[in-house]
Amino acid sequence: MPKLKTRKSTTKRFKVTGTGKVARSHANKGHLLTGKTRSRKRRLRRSGLVNAVDLGRVRRQLGLR
Repeated sequence: MPKLKTRKSTTKRFKVTGTGKVARSHANKGHLLTGKTRSRKRRLRRSGLVNAVDLGRVRRQLGLR
């Protein structure tokens, strides 16, 4: 089989951790931040992990098998 091409938009949004999990950033942190609580904005700063349901799709777009 030929190599899989990497989708460049995916590489900017996701990062593979050392253990092979895929990290992502949280949504809802772009604007309208005055209406959100301080603790909510602090939680949104931290990274999250891609759900197992979407993991295969994201890994394929990253060029991983």
